[in-house]
Amino acid sequence: MESFNELAGAIALALGAGWASGLNLYAAILVLGLLGLTGNIVLPEHLQLLSHPLVIGAAGVMYVVEFFADKIPGADTGWDVLHTFIRIPAGAMLAAGAVGEVNPAVAVAAGILGGGLAAGSHAAKAGSRVLINTSPEPLTNWTASAVEDVAVVAGLWAALNHPFVFIAFLVVFVILLIWLLPRIWIGIRKLFGCIARLFGRTSADVVQAQKQP
Repeated sequence: MESFNELAGAIALALGAGWASGLNLYAAILVLGLLGLTGNIVLPEHLQLLSHPLVIGAAGVMYVVEFFADKIPGADTGWDVLHTFIRIPAGAMLAAGAVGEVNPAVAVAAGILGGGLAAGSHAAKAGSRVLINTSPEPLTNWTASAVEDVAVVAGLWAALNHPFVFIAFLVVFVILLIWLLPRIWIGIRKLFGCIARLFGRTSADVVQAQKQP
């Protein structure tokens, strides 16, 4: 029974690390690194590097940068686009590292699942931010950013302390993600369609004005 619980804990940590990386990679590294450094958890062998002070310091600096960039309309979308190439592979690596000592095949499978969860949570975050940025006030950006940061901390805490609860949460998250992503994509297409039509009308007005004597 104990080995089963340990396996569930390893799976929850792997999936949680991947999922959290898609929302805020630096917060995920910072939380795991600080917990490992303070002895609150024993990190798997392949993740013990996260508790090194240099890694924690670098993650802390980048978290501060993201903290501010994530709350500026427009800048948050640019930041998300850039981190498409960072969060997803990092999420896969963290997930694989969480079970790396179990079996190489298990590590590869965990990396695939962790990368997939990172891609899903990143897509939901980035896509929803594009739609949120249509609002002229910054309060929605601040709220969304704060909720994401809290979700990373709470999610990793649940993965470490209540793995079965977290795994159940992930199942619900994936179901909601399957329902949500197509709707986000439709909303983004409508938004860019409106922008294209707006610029099209503006260009037509300019041409018409130039034709008038």
